[in-house]
Amino acid sequence: MDDDTKQLQQMKIIKNELTRFMMTYKFGLDEMNTKFSILKEEFQHIHDYNPIEHIKSRLKSPESILKKMYRKDHEISLESIKQHIHDIAGIRVVCSFISDIYKISEMIQQQNDVTVIECKDYIQNPKPNGYKSLHLILSVPVFMSDREEQVFVEIQIRTVAMDFWASLEHKIYYKYDKSIPENLTKELKDAATVANELDKRMEQLQRQVNTIKNQDVSESELSLLQVNNEKFHFPTDMLHSFLKDNE
Repeated sequence: MDDDTKQLQQMKIIKNELTRFMMTYKFGLDEMNTKFSILKEEFQHIHDYNPIEHIKSRLKSPESILKKMYRKDHEISLESIKQHIHDIAGIRVVCSFISDIYKISEMIQQQNDVTVIECKDYIQNPKPNGYKSLHLILSVPVFMSDREEQVFVEIQIRTVAMDFWASLEHKIYYKYDKSIPENLTKELKDAATVANELDKRMEQLQRQVNTIKNQDVSESELSLLQVNNEKFHFPTDMLHSFLKDNE
């Protein structure tokens, strides 16, 4: 076997290892997306309310991973990448209200197969430019054909207003090649304050609506059970039986 053939075989082995490495992060994303989908559906049926507006997930490209490793001056190896880069798999969860952020974060952190590695609360402690969001680094198990891998997944949870502001800031940041003019920096900071006030006012309105809705629950509504698109009649006698058991 000549040197060129050996080199091609070695490159094929490395490519397969890299593919498998990236697949574990893809599977980690799949697991977390499933968890969020379950929470979303549970809220919709139990609380007649969906706290999650939308979810976006992404895998960092090998090129981006390599650039980050060079920038941080780390050794280039799969083990080193796994140890130092915790945002290869990322999920952004956009909620309606600030309280939803903490509800979702708490429910995810309480799941037995999730390990919290880091939590950064940029809502209580915003970045100097006005950025707000809740960041979690989680470790989740991925079961491969021959082993179990622990995979890091970064979760960002924010409101619609926070997400809109962050998207605008990101566009401006790169338009000016990461050096934003002072007047725009001030405008962005002011806009972050306005977005925060909007979040607070909308949350207050939501509380008022919930108070009214809870007062208007009728017994006929309680006798109807809906799972997915199928509706079931729930006998009121059964409701009263459970009520007695809980007294």
